[in-house]
Amino acid sequence: MKAFALCLGIALLLLGWAPLTTAQPACPPTAPDMEGPFYKPGAPTRESTGKGFVVSGTVKSAGSCAPIAGARVEWWQANPRGTYDDEHRGTLVSRRDGTYRFETDFPPPYFGRPPHIHFKVFAPGHRALTTQLYPKPGQTEITFDLVVVKQ
Repeated sequence: MKAFALCLGIALLLLGWAPLTTAQPACPPTAPDMEGPFYKPGAPTRESTGKGFVVSGTVKSAGSCAPIAGARVEWWQANPRGTYDDEHRGTLVSRRDGTYRFETDFPPPYFGRPPHIHFKVFAPGHRALTTQLYPKPGQTEITFDLVVVKQ
């Protein structure tokens, strides 16, 4: 009986009747992360909220890896003293090639939390994404692609 099952399995594979598997998206979606209590909608449009730490990347669609132009990227973080303020909130729109870039202060750790920057991404035809970036101390720049899922 075992030999029959093995032969049947091999025959089905050769005939292309293998069980369907779920394919991974071309670009794995960015993992969501908590919004936290300090998000405020309506952050001003700007490309700088400080100096010394450059964040750049591309907003992409998970299904195709295609860059997304016109996505709204919002970020907020604690200031160098470890408190949230309006000076460390910003919004920008991804360029035609889906890229974005801003400069800010390196986020400090506070209340046991590691350094982090919060993000919200809104792209036409895609689900909104809330996530966080966790840079390592001493970094002066980082690439952080934001991969969103179609609705």
